[in-house]
Amino acid sequence: MGQAVLWGVVAASPLFVGAVLALLRAWPPRWLGIVLGFGAGALMASIAFELWEEGLERTGPIPLVIGVALGALSYYIADRILDARAAKAKGGAGGGQLAVGALLDGIPEQLVLGIGLASGEPVSVALVVAILVSNLPESIGSAADLLAGGMKRSRVLALWGGVAVVCAAATVAGFALASVTDETFRSAAGGFAAGALLVMLVDSMVPEAQSKAKESTGLATVLGFALAAGLALSS
Repeated sequence: MGQAVLWGVVAASPLFVGAVLALLRAWPPRWLGIVLGFGAGALMASIAFELWEEGLERTGPIPLVIGVALGALSYYIADRILDARAAKAKGGAGGGQLAVGALLDGIPEQLVLGIGLASGEPVSVALVVAILVSNLPESIGSAADLLAGGMKRSRVLALWGGVAVVCAAATVAGFALASVTDETFRSAAGGFAAGALLVMLVDSMVPEAQSKAKESTGLATVLGFALAAGLALSS
């Protein structure tokens, strides 16, 4: 259990660290867009080489596809709720959308991490670095947008601190539930994370990056994908 707590904190901490970095300095819009684009590329690699590929190897396509559909629908509904609230408040929901995406991605992903730890699977350094590469830009971008939208600094820290705590707790929960779950559950959980991420990338993260970094977005996205894919394939 101690190992699950340790790796849960390590995997979730970039979410809070990114929010702190956004508070420490004002990020120019262009640089923020490049960071978001880089993070989007890293998340694409995570979907392709970790969530999707590993799910297929575990159980085949059916549990994975069901998980993807549920994850996509969950993010879509949560996004519509955020949009409605933002419209009433006459503010943007971009930062909140990224936070919801991180939560819907982080919980199932770290559940799977905890189950793997309970099964005796080793955690590679490459995997930890890949998590940092994808989560850190996501939280920096969200926190910066929330601050620009007028949210208090304390609320931004509380939001991302809460997301990090919930994701870390999911690792511990996965460790505890390992004895009553199987490969089908792990595949479906990975698919859920992939589905939520794909909708978030298309609806929120990539458009946000494009609006800020313009022509640099594509290059930053490819660099993020290449780094995260290299780490995933070397683990």
